[in-house]
Amino acid sequence: MENFDRKNHWETIYQTKQLNDVSWYQPTPETSLEFIKQFNLPKTAKIIDIGGGDSFLVDHLLDLGYQDISVLDISASAIEKAKLRLGEKSYKVKWIVTDITLFKPTEQYDFWHDRAAFHFLTSETDISTYLETARQAISSSGIMVIGTFSEQGPKKCSGIEIKQYSENSMKEQLKNIFEKINCITIDHKTPFDTIQNFVFCSFKKLELS
Repeated sequence: MENFDRKNHWETIYQTKQLNDVSWYQPTPETSLEFIKQFNLPKTAKIIDIGGGDSFLVDHLLDLGYQDISVLDISASAIEKAKLRLGEKSYKVKWIVTDITLFKPTEQYDFWHDRAAFHFLTSETDISTYLETARQAISSSGIMVIGTFSEQGPKKCSGIEIKQYSENSMKEQLKNIFEKINCITIDHKTPFDTIQNFVFCSFKKLELS
C-alpha cells in the first residue's frame, strides 16, 4: 500500500460508477443536516464539506439559503459531476480539488463537515496532517463534525482499508486540539440494502493559552 495512488483510485471510482452505485449514496444527508440545525448556523456561515465529492449535502445547503459553501474532494471527476447536477447553482459554490492532506486553507471556516473521508486516513502522518489543517482552518468559535465507520461498521470501503472509530477513540485522537461536544451512532442503508454503522462526533477547538 506504500505506493498506493489515492487520487487515481478515486478518479477511477467516480469515472466508472454511477451516483447510486456507490455505498455512500445518500439523497438526503439527514444526520449532517441535523448537526447544522443543532448549531443554528447563520446563513452567512462559512461551511466546508471535506470529501464532499458529488454528495447531496451542498444541494441541501443551497436550498436552505447558505451563501458561503466550499466543497473539497480529491477527485476532479466527482466535483464535475456535482457541478453538472447543480447547473447554474454551482457558481455559488467554491470547489477545491485536492487531497485533504495537501490542502492549504486560505480562509477560516465556521463549520467543517466530513462524512466518510477521515476514516480513509490510516497513517499517523496523514491523520496528524489532517488535524493540523483543520486546526488552522476552523475559526476560534467554529465547529467540526466528523462521521466515520464505527467499530461495528465495515473495515474496508471501495477496496481500501479504513480506520474504524468509537466515540472514545475519536475523542482520544483529537484531544490535543479539539474538545468533543456530542457523539451519536447511526445506521446508513446503502443502495445495495446493506447496513453500515457510523459514529458522528461534533467538536469545538480547545482554547489554547
